[in-house]
Amino acid sequence: MPIQAKEGSQEGLPVRIGLLAGGGTFPFAVARAARQSGIEVVCAGIKHEVSRELASEVSVFKEFGLGRLGRVLRYFRRQGISEVSWAGWIRKERLFTPARIFSLLPDWRMLRIWYFSLRDRQSQTILTSFAEEFEREGIKVVHSTRYCPELLIKEGLVGRVKPKARHLEDIRFGWDIARRMADLDVGQSVAVLEKATIAVEGLEGTDRNILRAGELCRKGGFTVVKLPKDDHDMRFDVPTIGPDTIENLKEAGGAVLAVKAGGTLILEQERVVELADRYGIVVVAYEDSPQ
Repeated sequence: MPIQAKEGSQEGLPVRIGLLAGGGTFPFAVARAARQSGIEVVCAGIKHEVSRELASEVSVFKEFGLGRLGRVLRYFRRQGISEVSWAGWIRKERLFTPARIFSLLPDWRMLRIWYFSLRDRQSQTILTSFAEEFEREGIKVVHSTRYCPELLIKEGLVGRVKPKARHLEDIRFGWDIARRMADLDVGQSVAVLEKATIAVEGLEGTDRNILRAGELCRKGGFTVVKLPKDDHDMRFDVPTIGPDTIENLKEAGGAVLAVKAGGTLILEQERVVELADRYGIVVVAYEDSPQ
């Protein structure tokens, strides 16, 4: 049976929203937070990315192929949606497979954007173009943490393990590199050790960048810095950490994870703290590079 929203929503919030859901647990957090505020959630899940268990957390659920932008827009319009939140990851490498035209089966709207509208195919450019399509249809794309701002990490330690002097040096060094890479829309994370760059995130995402850093730096002890762009559009692709991030750091031999306070989502924080403390990994958030 679909979940029913509570009667009425908090002042200033709509009574019904759309949720465009990719992979991971963030869509679950958005759906649950919206329901707790009395908001009905209509979900469009990206096929092969979204967990079908999300259907039990929303009022209406339907899956769509990654290339079916026009169908997603028509679905939300038919459901009377005027505000939508995007949550969850999408494996961008699927857009660059040899037979992508057959695996994605893009509709005309997607083809028009992909081949005629984009000035480049960086993540921010693609997502901004998609958001513009939504808003042309009268569907506002809102900040992805509008319904769950408590998930934005606060400044300070996450757990009990404190960074040592050598860690702070690497955080400062990595912070500058990560900021430059993010501003170029290359990736959100870098791994560094002894003020040397070990690995820079590209298309593969943070988790695989961490594991690659472990392969390249067998001695371990490296620091990962993960940051958004200075002018990052918080409607989508917000940097996110969770238990899997800590498990991957443990597997790869990483020692430190430093992120942007107020600009990074932390999912399942209690579990993150538990794992970081158990493995002796530093997890820390700063408003800006530590001095």
